[in-house]
Amino acid sequence: MSPFTIVSTALSSLGTNKLRTGLALLGIVIGVAAVISVMSVGRGAQRSITADLEALGTNLLFVRPGNLGARYSFAEGASVTTVMEFSGPTRGSMETLTLEDAYALWDPLFAPHVVAVAPEIETWGRIVAGRENTSTQIIGVTPEYETMRNYATASGQFITREQVATAAEAVVLGSTVSKVLFGNRDPVGQSVRIEGRRFYVTGVLQSRGGTILGSLDSQVMVPITTAYYQLSPNRTTSGDIAVSSINVQIDDSGAAEESIQDLATVLRLRHRITGEDDFTITSQEETIRALNDATRTFTLFLGSIAGISLLVGGIGIMNIMMVSVTERTREIGVRKAMGAKWRDILFQFVTEATLLSIGGGIAGVLLGVGVSRLLDGSIDQSLPTVVSADIVLMALAVAASIGLFFGIYPAARAATLHPIEALRYE
Repeated sequence: MSPFTIVSTALSSLGTNKLRTGLALLGIVIGVAAVISVMSVGRGAQRSITADLEALGTNLLFVRPGNLGARYSFAEGASVTTVMEFSGPTRGSMETLTLEDAYALWDPLFAPHVVAVAPEIETWGRIVAGRENTSTQIIGVTPEYETMRNYATASGQFITREQVATAAEAVVLGSTVSKVLFGNRDPVGQSVRIEGRRFYVTGVLQSRGGTILGSLDSQVMVPITTAYYQLSPNRTTSGDIAVSSINVQIDDSGAAEESIQDLATVLRLRHRITGEDDFTITSQEETIRALNDATRTFTLFLGSIAGISLLVGGIGIMNIMMVSVTERTREIGVRKAMGAKWRDILFQFVTEATLLSIGGGIAGVLLGVGVSRLLDGSIDQSLPTVVSADIVLMALAVAASIGLFFGIYPAARAATLHPIEALRYE
């Protein structure tokens, strides 16, 4: 029999009992749609993570206080690998990095790839304006923080060097905080109270929306010296200004490994370290890669669970094909008596099973893409989805393979029927 004849005969046989064919398709449709929906959410999460972290700046290294058991692999051409095994800080979680450390890292001699340094102090507090108040994250920053972390002011100005030098009571509000405290009014020039201390609003940041790190609009920024002397609960007795972390921008992401070594050398010399480091250095690219790997693993896990429904659909196809073989036993006997070979019968039933699975796969792809489109940004724009060609092709390939696999046994059983016994079957 020609391939065209086999396919047309298979379509005719499947169309004979439309309800049974539809039920057989249903399992494959649901399975493929589930796989595509789950995988598209996972891909969307990966893209969102990358976009969120890249939006915070480019070519960044992060220096944090405390020893996290970081191990760096500096093999030529290899990426920076960080193993996070917390072993506790050496000199206290807030006392191992200082503002002077940050300035020392901006040294063209010891760290030639560093183009900017922005230390920060993070704390929380309640900010009050008139009858309105809110609890928010307070970040003590320097002027370099604005460009390094891609912030921009919608009105007023960012923190200035003079404000840092004088520990001025100046504050820059995130757009959400501004709206909560002042509504649609421009708060620049107005006063607020942070933990009972009077501050003057010098600027409002442009809205940046929510990220995996939380809402960047629900923050306020003050001079780093002001944050330390007036708002920080972790003040040292040495007189040095302790910082929560140091953001370092380098001129080329390919120089991350070399720059990490340079920064580590500077800090070891300053801290006179002979044993374990009292700081941890990570790269932006490594953070993105680690988060994407975790998301990919979780997505594959969920996709595998969703793929179980494909196996259930395959079993349904095999069950339908077994029933079909039983109902058409006499037909098989007649065809064999008229000269049909065993491979003709085999190809006939395998083709029917494969067409069932491919048809269900195509319908499942359409349903899965539709569900993904509905989910895309449906929950406050926080659930993006990405449907890529490889996901669709994989789902179709798996569906076709399942139909082929589960259709072989019924087809082989039909092909091996003895024509005389088949003709006797009632």
